[in-house]
Amino acid sequence: MSLNRNEKAAVVADVSTQVARSQTLALAEYRGLSVENLNVLRRQARDKGVYLHVLKNSLARRAVAGTPFEVAQPTMVGPLIYGFSEDAVAAAKVLADFAKGNDKLVVKGGAYAGKALDANGVKALAAIPSKEVLRAQRLGLMHSPFSRFARVLAAIAEKRAVPVEAAVEAAAEPAAEAAAVEPAVAEAPAAEAPAAEAPPADAPAEA
Repeated sequence: MSLNRNEKAAVVADVSTQVARSQTLALAEYRGLSVENLNVLRRQARDKGVYLHVLKNSLARRAVAGTPFEVAQPTMVGPLIYGFSEDAVAAAKVLADFAKGNDKLVVKGGAYAGKALDANGVKALAAIPSKEVLRAQRLGLMHSPFSRFARVLAAIAEKRAVPVEAAVEAAAEPAAEAAAVEPAVAEAPAAEAPAAEAPPADAPAEA
């Protein structure tokens, strides 16, 4: 259905708002994509914070004119779905990942940091870990030394048949390396108490 002038202006204004807050634009041709698959793609985009819409190319060109995404205008040909994202990776990842399992969606190009991307450029951008993944990886690295320390303590406690708390002293050096703190100098583990000496043979027996 054709849009009137006011409706076109509203679409351009909406897209311009997304353009102003986005880092990345990814474009894909959706020719032959079923309505059901298109709805699935839209849900995935929404979950990732990606603004994903089928747009008239003429309106999209108007919306990106004078912005860093203007470099993608030559790619704006054919039935396209547009993905904009504040996250540098999200828009490219949503379209590229969906295209892997559905050949009806064909990545065409996009733009990032004022540079035009071809299809391979969008796929390369999609392969970069997202901000959420990077954050999780950093947290994992932060916690891993403490996890190793806990495993060391458990192993020492099991080997010596003593409580884990008692093994902390013996593991003071690995603890310092894992926790990056200056530990107190650990005392050497106490030697086992010697067995009581046997009484002399001529000693009187106790009553």
